[in-house]
Amino acid sequence: MPDILIIGAGIIGLALARELKRRQPAASIVVLEKETGPGRHSSGRNSGVLHSGLYYAPGSLKARLCRQGALEMADWHEQHGIALNRCGKILTPTAPEDAPRMEALYARAQTNGVRVERLDAQALKELEPETRSATGAALWIPDTAVGTPADVLKTLADEIRKSGVELWNNAELARVDAKKCQVLLKHGERIGFGYAINAAGLHADRIARQFGLGQRYALLPFKGLYWKLKADADIRIPHLIYPVMDLRTLTLGIHTTPATDGALYLGPTAVPAFGREHYRGLRGVQPVEALRMARDLGQMFLHDSEGYRQQAWQEGRRYFRRGFLEAVQALLPNVRAEHLAPAAKVGLHPRLFDRLRGVLLKDFVIEQDARSLHILGATSPAWTSAFPFARHICERIENSTVASRGQAG
Repeated sequence: MPDILIIGAGIIGLALARELKRRQPAASIVVLEKETGPGRHSSGRNSGVLHSGLYYAPGSLKARLCRQGALEMADWHEQHGIALNRCGKILTPTAPEDAPRMEALYARAQTNGVRVERLDAQALKELEPETRSATGAALWIPDTAVGTPADVLKTLADEIRKSGVELWNNAELARVDAKKCQVLLKHGERIGFGYAINAAGLHADRIARQFGLGQRYALLPFKGLYWKLKADADIRIPHLIYPVMDLRTLTLGIHTTPATDGALYLGPTAVPAFGREHYRGLRGVQPVEALRMARDLGQMFLHDSEGYRQQAWQEGRRYFRRGFLEAVQALLPNVRAEHLAPAAKVGLHPRLFDRLRGVLLKDFVIEQDARSLHILGATSPAWTSAFPFARHICERIENSTVASRGQAG
């Protein structure tokens, strides 16, 4: 029986295993992964952007952890010889009414300790001549970079294995007996545990409910579809270029991502997915789950939670090539339809829906009891924040253990 059982081998599960082993070298730790290897879903399919932390509400966990996480993730790339594109990011308004939002982002960046510079029309033209600004101004965030998630996951998995952590692939949970501190795997094996950590990403809410926690929450996955800029387009875009976003929704909008392999991705969309692993077509759609997700989305639409109706209309149009191209051209006027090629890259961005309030939550959400902890809302920037986030989780566990011992005494 392992002392610590971690459910899920995405970036958070692996980073947690590493941090726990560093703090408790003698502890036996098992990481369960239902797929054939780590990071097959959100972690391995994300854009690779090391976010700066300017978007997140001051004082939130995301704001506290993202900036430090970006520094540590960049260091991990360099220490392990993993490709990292330190390209920087430009935020540009695509409509005149975006000006107040840009000023709000500038102020938030300063509050969160993010390095940011104002650009006038001339400075923007010199830095990135392919983009446009509806107001003539833009923001430059020099410390944003693009990494290589697949290589990070591989090196991290190799390190924790060498440290003595057991990583079990093809180990999908079938049932949890929280009272007996046991889980049953689909292939029939029963595993006891001293303490369980749920880092199951797209499935975290479902597993938390089997432990009797997280009853008010449900994950709603949003599908991120990308296009690529063709190599013969004769358009060079070396930077991340983002539109100024609406802070109510934290939807980043269609933007550029210059990947470490030289490709330039455009996207992603943020259209609802009707399955936890619904990447394309009908594969991954489960009828019961699809109905539940449709009901929750309908509640958001009915109450117009945080401008969701406008967001739904906007993102729905971008699902189609014409609407997607319009969003691209708002940033990059010289891009034409023939410059775009479909990309195999598809991601799922799970957002945590609070059923009581009828809103999508913007910060990381964690619930725990005496024998388990559940990471329910580890959405973007979870990959960027993984290392300090793992320390935060370990400190929560240690503090709760000390508190429970004190009460017992």
